[in-house]
Amino acid sequence: MKELVKSFEKYGEYRCASCGCPLELRKTDITYLGSVFSVDLPVCPSCGMAFVPEELATGKMLEVEKILEDK
Repeated sequence: MKELVKSFEKYGEYRCASCGCPLELRKTDITYLGSVFSVDLPVCPSCGMAFVPEELATGKMLEVEKILEDK
């Protein structure tokens, strides 16, 4: 998970499309396929909108799907 957080550092200069505030890494609960996970994501400190990077959507979530399928 540390490597995932490290890969998010490149999003530090991103800004919220709604507010224009710079995004900050925050622990965020996400729900996926009926399971809840806590993940550090780039989040707008003003409106709370989270940015889900492609690395998470295509990489980690695929791992989660495989784990849940095995249960």
